Amino acid sequence: MANNTTAMFNDQVSGYSRRRLVPCFDAFYGAAVRALELAAPGPLGAVLDLGTGTGALAELIADAHPGAQLMLLDGAPAMVAAAAATLGPRATAALAQDFAEPLPPGPFDAVASALAIHHLDDAGKASLYARVHAALRPGGAFVNAEQVLGATPALDALLWRWHEREARALGATDAEWGAAVERMRHDRSATAEKNLELLRDAGFEDVA
Repeated sequence: MANNTTAMFNDQVSGYSRRRLVPCFDAFYGAAVRALELAAPGPLGAVLDLGTGTGALAELIADAHPGAQLMLLDGAPAMVAAAAATLGPRATAALAQDFAEPLPPGPFDAVASALAIHHLDDAGKASLYARVHAALRPGGAFVNAEQVLGATPALDALLWRWHEREARALGATDAEWGAAVERMRHDRSATAEKNLELLRDAGFEDVA
């Protein structure tokens, strides 16, 4: 994650909340937690949460899988500290490091991420996906709940309009929406199809 992006998230941690800015919050995060069944029909063991932010996804994983050993990782130290405070003893480790650095060796039953990897350009995504694949145990799963570009510029513009309209309907203020737009200027999103292509190139087999 670029240094200016890290600095931005460090500065905004105190007022950072996704619930009003992600209109499909419950369905979005809930789908990510359900997808972990790919890795563990039974008890889930070691899980790495990439780009943990304030711990929104990690907290839901901990609730659904009380026996999971959660490792939190984010490029912004202030975000890692907030997530560690939220998770408490349910997190086994909390690391502040850039996505370009080597990942913890694992092996992990699952690697999960929500709304984080789109800050990398396509080459950065490709590198990270390959390192995630290497850190998983055989049969492990990578679940990436992500923001993607619309398939065409016209569709992307429509999705932006829908996003703002629905966020404001949930009560997002001018200040909250303005801060979200400013954060999104740092994004390097790719289309869904491009992300799937990069995942297959990284060695993942059951990609959807």
